Amino acid sequence: MARRALVAGAGIGGLTAALALARENFRVDIFERAPVLEEFGAGLQLTPNATRVLRRLGVLEAVGALATAPRAIRILRGSDGAELTRLPIEEAERRWGAPYLVIHRADLQRALAEAAARLPEVALHLGAEVAGVGADAGGVSIGLKRGLIAMREAGEVLVGADGLRSRVRERIGLGAADAARFSGRAAFRATVEADKVAARARAAEVTLRLGAKAHLVHYPLREGRIVNLVAVIESTWRGEKSDHPWDGAADRPALDRAFHDWSQDARALIGAADHWRAWPLMVRPPIAQFSLGRIALLGDAAHPMAPFLAQGAAQAIEDADALARRLAEIPDVGEALAAYSTDRVGRATRVQRDALAQGRLYHLSGPLALARDLTMRALGPRRLLRRYDWLYAG
Repeated sequence: MARRALVAGAGIGGLTAALALARENFRVDIFERAPVLEEFGAGLQLTPNATRVLRRLGVLEAVGALATAPRAIRILRGSDGAELTRLPIEEAERRWGAPYLVIHRADLQRALAEAAARLPEVALHLGAEVAGVGADAGGVSIGLKRGLIAMREAGEVLVGADGLRSRVRERIGLGAADAARFSGRAAFRATVEADKVAARARAAEVTLRLGAKAHLVHYPLREGRIVNLVAVIESTWRGEKSDHPWDGAADRPALDRAFHDWSQDARALIGAADHWRAWPLMVRPPIAQFSLGRIALLGDAAHPMAPFLAQGAAQAIEDADALARRLAEIPDVGEALAAYSTDRVGRATRVQRDALAQGRLYHLSGPLALARDLTMRALGPRRLLRRYDWLYAG
């Protein structure tokens, strides 16, 4: 008989966990408080450590059909557009054993949801908010609210994949919901029709432009029809909490001020987008465990990531794979989840810390920025790529 797993959250981590658990003979119920899976967010990078898992789960072909494989990562100086280095990643499959892709977040979520819908072992319940969590030696249960209706569901394991302000994390005492703090940076996102930007911006490359207290990333999506823009600036944001932080209205004057002395190409990209959305980049300190008894956390619920290594989705996907593997190997749920936690804490914590350090490196100014630029050029593409082997081949 199939064992039953309960998953809180139908984001990328929760859907991947459902697919992975179904492969290991679990019956999986996903509970998502949103009434529909809406298209929000913008582009994201799927590094080889993530696409390797998607291939193992049998969904990489569907994801790849919606994604773009960039040829390189170009790093430019923001002030004048001078190229600091170009990292070739078109041979990612050979180097790291899996492709490097870029994709719209909504396309990835849809591909995962469609794959889950095809599995009889997986059921997705929308408009179901987790209101309580209980566990004992025999199993785990959750209280749910669907409008005015209260329900309870029971299973063998509960996976909290419910984001930065995880209700599951809060209820098992691994961090209060209000422990998230503002990092001092805000990210602005937009997509723009490709014919509105210069030809070089439409090239199948990830371009990263570095400047004082700001950086800009852009790459094409959806077969080159649109270009994804991400601008990160230092900010004194004091907005309200948001469960979907993409919903914040952009402070366009602040964005324009941050890039006013950048190259004409960079300012043209900023100006090409009619509509920007903004959200604060929040951080939480690393925690020492991702599980308690029969309850496990994954993705942002366990280790929210600054975006500077492009690892938010990738680490959630890794978590889902590791969790399912341990539950398949170890019959006792508590022992399996403890092993999962041991497997993942060290690596996820390193990625969290390295991502924050990378952000500081991006935003240097004056002599320190000059030293960074000279170092990049001196190291060259081969040695710079080697610095990512531990992450992408892991």
